[in-house]
Amino acid sequence: MNIVKPEIDSVTLSNAVVEGMQENKAKDIVVLDLREIPSAVSDFFVICSGESSTQVDGISNSVVRHTRKELKEKPWHEEGKTNSEWVLLDYVSVVAHIFYQDTRSFYDLESLWADAVRTNIPNLD
Repeated sequence: MNIVKPEIDSVTLSNAVVEGMQENKAKDIVVLDLREIPSAVSDFFVICSGESSTQVDGISNSVVRHTRKELKEKPWHEEGKTNSEWVLLDYVSVVAHIFYQDTRSFYDLESLWADAVRTNIPNLD
């Protein structure tokens, strides 16, 4: 007998990603709602910064742990774990981008997706 896992909606998943980022004191968390953009590859981008490569790695581990614990979800694909300057966690409908501060400003994803609805999440500190 196959048990089909119910699909988690992208809003719930993006909120869980934000919570996972906050657990490890991520800075400057931004949620980009891409649902109204026809060429978008996912519903949400969740972007944050870490102050060191160690913190970037810790934030990505926290997001994976939190989404697995709370929603029983794990990333479909992960990239960037080897150098921890830009870690991408692809949950298909939600993509988490965890940047080292300088790398984030270089790629400036927020400007590339400027037509998305943007929500700035306040830092918890």
